[in-house]
Amino acid sequence: MMMEEPAFITIPYQEFKVIVQEVHSLRDQIAALEARQTADIERLALDIALDRQRLTKLEKVEPQPLQKDRGEILRALIVANGGKMLAKDARQKMHLSKQLFSMLINSMDDIETKPLHSDKRKLVLTLK
Repeated sequence: MMMEEPAFITIPYQEFKVIVQEVHSLRDQIAALEARQTADIERLALDIALDRQRLTKLEKVEPQPLQKDRGEILRALIVANGGKMLAKDARQKMHLSKQLFSMLINSMDDIETKPLHSDKRKLVLTLK
């Protein structure tokens, strides 16, 4: 078998310069596209973060004035009972339905609920 020798193509220097210029131009275009893509990705990430913040603000429900009053009453009840109180007792003293009391507790960030150690079905309210 006979081995072929590599073929060399000769082109005029001017054509070579044009090819090199085109390659450099293509590299510059690719770099510009990559930079634009990176900027677009960063802008989209920022837009997503801002959208999430807007959604969080929309989802957060501010307590109504009556809830604020009830919250203060509940805090006072817990303090008056030594910092801990059964949720059932607090609800009954405040004359609230289970649903309203549950909504009140969920709207308050400074009250923590834990199961009673001796009876896990009962909840104990404490201030954080």
